[in-house]
Amino acid sequence: MLKDVKISVRQFGVLVIIYTIGTTILIIPSGLAADAKQDAWLAAILGVCLNVLIVCLYNRVANYFPNMTLIEYNEALFGIWLGKLLSLLFISFSFIGAATVLFYMGNFINTQVMPETPIQAANIIFAIVVVMGVRLGLETLVHAAEIFFPWIIMLFVILVLCLLPEIDMVKLQPAFSAGVKPMIKAALSVAGTSSLPFIALFMVYPVHVNQVDKAKKAYLASTVIGGACFIIITFLCISVLGTKMTERHMFPSYALAKQISIGNFLERVEILIAGIWFLTVYFKTTFYFYGFVTGLAQILNMKDYRPLVFPLGMILVVYSLVVYPNVAYMTEFDTKAYIPYALTFGLLYPIIMLGVAAARKSLYKK
Repeated sequence: MLKDVKISVRQFGVLVIIYTIGTTILIIPSGLAADAKQDAWLAAILGVCLNVLIVCLYNRVANYFPNMTLIEYNEALFGIWLGKLLSLLFISFSFIGAATVLFYMGNFINTQVMPETPIQAANIIFAIVVVMGVRLGLETLVHAAEIFFPWIIMLFVILVLCLLPEIDMVKLQPAFSAGVKPMIKAALSVAGTSSLPFIALFMVYPVHVNQVDKAKKAYLASTVIGGACFIIITFLCISVLGTKMTERHMFPSYALAKQISIGNFLERVEILIAGIWFLTVYFKTTFYFYGFVTGLAQILNMKDYRPLVFPLGMILVVYSLVVYPNVAYMTEFDTKAYIPYALTFGLLYPIIMLGVAAARKSLYKK
């Protein structure tokens, strides 16, 4: 199904960077500060190292099915019935991921940007654009990502340069005082938000990417670049806002941008971080939803996924409004349940696939 659609290595690299940044830069610094305190930026570095290891695992899995999507490989590896069951679990992960990110977007607009606008309106408008992108197809989405990518980087660089005078190194002291357990928990939360969701990209990579060998290197490099952006934001949150303020804010990097004041002239530029977040979250939501829609179409043996986009988009909007009953529930789920949930699909699942594929390959050789 649409196997002739191909994207370049560069386009895939841009997609990975945007997907890595996604919700991470706005939400995760708060959780890191809660766990690792002033060592949050060190935990971010450790989390990026975990990201690289996870991408190495995904590259190894990709070696076994260069011309198949994850849905097709499930059936080839586990058989039709068990394969379809695993595929249903995978697309449910993609669907829930799209719904939760859509909730984050609506909640951010409702609480920070336009408090008089109901979250339902924000979710519907954003979902319409997501549905349009998925319906237009993979090539259109990656071309759009290429167009917006320089703007994302430019806004990020402006934000960092404007915050340099506000850095207070004293707020980073004492270093290495958080302990091992909080650092590991914080690093896992980084991986759970930025790299474990890469499992959804198996509907794009490697089957739709040209020059798979180069794409593997680009995958690793882009993960590091996206991770570096997150490390910088976390460092700035701790060194400018301090541990307590970073931990207290639901969106600490947005509060961080409010601290910019240059000559009583350049102020209130928090829209920079909002602009970065709107763009990166759009593509993260879209590719979650793309994985869900195309995966379901392949499970149903449909030749084209597009007839499913609009009805599933409506279901996505409804589910995004009920996936978290309230912000307290969201915080409880994200801090206690999300990491095991993400590890199950993003780490355990590919390890099982890799083990079964390796066992079957050695069996066939005998």
